[in-house]
Amino acid sequence: MMAERFNVGGVLLPRPFVIRRLGHFGINVDNSDRSLDFYTRLLGFRMSDPIDFGARIPVDERASYGSTSGYFLRHGTDHHSLVLFPRTVVDRLNPHYRTCPENTTNQITWQVGSLAEIVNGHDWFKNTDRKVLRAGRDVPGSNWHFYPPDPDGHVNELYYGIEQIGWSGRSKPLQVHQLRHERPPTLPFRSEYAEVNEAIANGTSLDSGNRGTDPAPETFDVDGVLLGRPFKVVKVGPIRLFVEDIDKAIAFYRDDLGLDVTQEVNYLGHRCVFFRANTEHHSLGVYPIALRAQLDLRQDTTLLSFGLQVATYTQLKAALQFLRSNGVQIKTLPSALFPGMDYQALAIDPDGHAIQLFYRMDQVGWDGQVRPDQAPIGPPDVWPDAVEPESDVYKGEVLLGPFN
Repeated sequence: MMAERFNVGGVLLPRPFVIRRLGHFGINVDNSDRSLDFYTRLLGFRMSDPIDFGARIPVDERASYGSTSGYFLRHGTDHHSLVLFPRTVVDRLNPHYRTCPENTTNQITWQVGSLAEIVNGHDWFKNTDRKVLRAGRDVPGSNWHFYPPDPDGHVNELYYGIEQIGWSGRSKPLQVHQLRHERPPTLPFRSEYAEVNEAIANGTSLDSGNRGTDPAPETFDVDGVLLGRPFKVVKVGPIRLFVEDIDKAIAFYRDDLGLDVTQEVNYLGHRCVFFRANTEHHSLGVYPIALRAQLDLRQDTTLLSFGLQVATYTQLKAALQFLRSNGVQIKTLPSALFPGMDYQALAIDPDGHAIQLFYRMDQVGWDGQVRPDQAPIGPPDVWPDAVEPESDVYKGEVLLGPFN
């Protein structure tokens, strides 16, 4: 019997959506204001919008939580590519996070190609008894979405589109935030252009949204552009997770979400699996939780690391030197744990989360074959000033827009 297939934009596929790329990522942190300083001043993210969860907490409890603010940050034109939420507040407001206390990952988001894919994908998940935590449309960000958790409780978000922030650097005005929806829409739905026209007709000033600023003076020449640090983040990901059961993780990320398994690696007897959403070698890696104790990383989180890609190899070297000079711990792990990558290193944030900094990743072509394993790369202090080019260097998804 032939498996059911779905018409996705005129192509018959095994599920009613296709993940195009890893979108944004979020972490729950102990002190969101401290993290905001780290990710803006040292890494160059801009704050698109703050969000205050205080009003959702009973008044008699509020003072015990300290800062109740969360922050939406961006590196490009997407409204947010990184989210920082206060961990104790999130645990208080969302029972799901209390069921997996070592999950400091707030969300892992995957972009699909149309609003129809969100609506039909949500219905497919529900009709096949796959778990969905919630669905609808959130603000800030204006992205339609639904949230399926993986077997370890990591919250995944499938979304269509996201608010774009243009040359003025301003997000949508607060008045437009009334457009939040708590369920998928009935199709067809009006365009965002029509929504903005309605806001203008109602007297909303498009100049009243938040404008994120750079807290660092522009003193570094970054490939011809003056910036507040000697590098530019151009992409978020890949994400690396510790999981209890590798086979269950494969069943979710491959069979439910439709990611391709690019490669499996056996590291000291541990089976590690890497998934891709597009042409890059992987957007996600899953590692057995038993491996965590052998790595000198934070031991009470299921997040091994998350990636930040910078624009060039020179910028990668400069980024590591800059962060180290600002007191940030830089670590390396065996390159066998990161197939498809060469020069990379880990920076440790104020909560102990590992940020993987790199400048390139192998691209996988039409035949799905990966490059043979490369020779191990040493620590950053032995890296050369310049490297020989790989066939796909500077290929793949690129940053659209200027370095600001």
